Amino acid sequence: PQQQQQQQYDDSIYIDEDDDDYPADMRIQKEEEEEQLKEDAPKKPKRTIEEELTFLERISDTRYQVHVGFVPNMKVPAEIIVNSDLQTLLVQELRDTCCIGPYAEAEQSFIPALRQAANVAALPGIVKASLAMPDVHSGYGFCIGNVAAFDMEDPLSVVSPGGVGFDINCGVRLIRTNLTEADLSGDVKEKLAEEMFQKIPVGVGRKGEIKCTEDDLDRLLAEGVDWAVEKGLAWPEDRDHCEENGRMDMADPSFVSKRAKKRGLKQLGTLGAGNHYAEIQIVDEVYDQNAADTMGIGKVGQVCIMIH
Repeated sequence: PQQQQQQQYDDSIYIDEDDDDYPADMRIQKEEEEEQLKEDAPKKPKRTIEEELTFLERISDTRYQVHVGFVPNMKVPAEIIVNSDLQTLLVQELRDTCCIGPYAEAEQSFIPALRQAANVAALPGIVKASLAMPDVHSGYGFCIGNVAAFDMEDPLSVVSPGGVGFDINCGVRLIRTNLTEADLSGDVKEKLAEEMFQKIPVGVGRKGEIKCTEDDLDRLLAEGVDWAVEKGLAWPEDRDHCEENGRMDMADPSFVSKRAKKRGLKQLGTLGAGNHYAEIQIVDEVYDQNAADTMGIGKVGQVCIMIH
């Protein structure tokens, strides 16, 4: 059994197109083939924004429905749970990808969240509706915030990696401070932003400052925050504010492939790329004073730092 498990995770025969080792000529050839397929595909006339919006209906103060037919093969509607302010942003995103918008020529590389939610409604076996939560925005495959259920009794039902999440291990943290907006007046804000850009590695290809061997990475995967505390990279009380106290008892690094570890090793200590960010935020409005006080962010004007 042990030998079979090792074979299962021997990924030396696979080619990872996103890896640095992927031959450049193979990548170029693949891109040229994809471009040729796009050119050969018949072009369909794009709908105007007015035509697009005929498929969007407000069914309550906080719920909008995208009707079947918005994209081909929809089996159920898509329902978007947002208020009017967030709906305005979604419509603007859609407007930008119509024939007169700034992304009109880039429809294959940028797909608005409303269309992504509708695409999910076209997947085999989907039940009732494709739902999008209030944090909805354009993602990969599924839009961010997209939720869908599939009928397990339907032999055509799918399990989509895009639905499980390419970024399934992303974490979001809010760091509270005792600073106020007044403390960031003058040129302090600009200096702080510059310092963050200098100190936090971010973007494709950037490497972190944390020196870590493969053995260290295995310990990190198994021990989580405990490893970071030991290395002086976290405070002991950080455990109290993390899911499962910052480590999963059942974690087993042997189930992670060598190729995945190789890619992750270089990015340890970076912010990452894509939609990741470190953002200085201000408490602008308090909706539930008791909840805000419990989390220590109950004062309007308080400075917080959000990390994704």
